[in-house]
Amino acid sequence: MTSSSASKKFEDQRNWQFRLVAGLMAPVLRLFFNIKTSGMENLPKGGYILVGNHVSYLDPFAFAYSVYIHMKRVPHYLAKESLFRIPVVGKILPKVGQIPVYRGGKSNEEPLRVAKEYLAAGQVVIVFPEGTLTRDPDLWPMRGKSGAIRLALELGLPVVPAAHWGVEKVLGNYSKKFRPNPFHTVRVIIGKPIYFEKPKKDVLTAKELGEATDRIMREVAKLVGQMRGKTPPEKLWDPTDKGQTQTGNFRKDVK
Repeated sequence: MTSSSASKKFEDQRNWQFRLVAGLMAPVLRLFFNIKTSGMENLPKGGYILVGNHVSYLDPFAFAYSVYIHMKRVPHYLAKESLFRIPVVGKILPKVGQIPVYRGGKSNEEPLRVAKEYLAAGQVVIVFPEGTLTRDPDLWPMRGKSGAIRLALELGLPVVPAAHWGVEKVLGNYSKKFRPNPFHTVRVIIGKPIYFEKPKKDVLTAKELGEATDRIMREVAKLVGQMRGKTPPEKLWDPTDKGQTQTGNFRKDVK
């Protein structure tokens, strides 16, 4: 896809399918919680990667509402592929600009190509670097995966750390207990963008990518700490150190 055709394609992000879904979902989400967004003065213009903490299954909806209603941008998620296999929903997601990510060794070359096209065309891609809901017992952000960093370095775009708090009161961490409350405030806070210098070599080591990802997740943790009035732990929770699974509902495996 050429740059001109990409621009033309993404000029019409608010197509009728997106407007229909957004028009239906926004009032429904307002019945779940009351979202307040701060720090929008930190948002850069053009394309950027927005990264956030992952506490509840409702997180994508909270962030999508904040991005579309408050930030006036169209949210594009790198979302797990299993969602695209749900009847009806799976047909709608790609039509409103969502991108499937595969697990279990299947190549994600095509999803990353699509994400790059969105970003190159000045769009916003949202990533939860943890890859799953946090397993930290106190719900702090965990260590992240390096996908967001790879995109940022390749395209020379900023990574914007963001965080939310309050969604877990409506739908808890790995819980099915749903407690909607239109008067309950969910806060979203946007941090300052992080710009990474273009590497002097073609391939970064796993350690270098890990350090850059850790920097981002620590910024996210600081934002969570601001909202909670607490200091984040010095070391981010790592499931592999605790003998926990990387994906899925780990609580089901606890005997």
